[in-house]
Amino acid sequence: MAKLIYSAITSLDLYVSDRDGNFNWAMPDEEVHAFVNDLERQVGTHLYGRRMYETMVGWETMPTGPEESPVTSDFAMIWRNADKIIYSASLQEATSARTRIVRAFIPEDVRRLKASATRDISIGGSDLAASALRAGLVDEIHLILVPFSVGGGHPALPNDLFLSLELLDHRRFANGAVHVHYRVRG
Repeated sequence: MAKLIYSAITSLDLYVSDRDGNFNWAMPDEEVHAFVNDLERQVGTHLYGRRMYETMVGWETMPTGPEESPVTSDFAMIWRNADKIIYSASLQEATSARTRIVRAFIPEDVRRLKASATRDISIGGSDLAASALRAGLVDEIHLILVPFSVGGGHPALPNDLFLSLELLDHRRFANGAVHVHYRVRG
């Protein structure tokens, strides 16, 4: 059975974007990006909401030639090689390969996907992840905390949900970011 993994880059006060919807303060440096690449390399399928998909789809056409950063090129290839499921009632068509649109998030469908998948599944976008967390579907959480406090915005985790977590690993980066890896208990 595959694990469903929620990963997010977040401010220290646990926002994925600030009050204006900006997340430029969260851009990873080469070290953090390489670490993210290694996390994503194990993923066979990405689950996204429309907004997260629209943010990520640029990787479909990102240049990967020798003049590009090796870390950036690596991520583009990892992203292109994974399947993508987009949960959206409004998105009319996907503009990336290996992508399908599903009109509604149905927890039982994700349970079946987890049971049949041979590689782990990631869930991206805090709203979609909140739905999966509420349904008890998320197995692990990876947060990369960047050294910014933005004072409000879009939360990385739902404010109205109690979660019991077990710390599995952590890592500090030279730029002051910290990765924490948790298993969701029960």
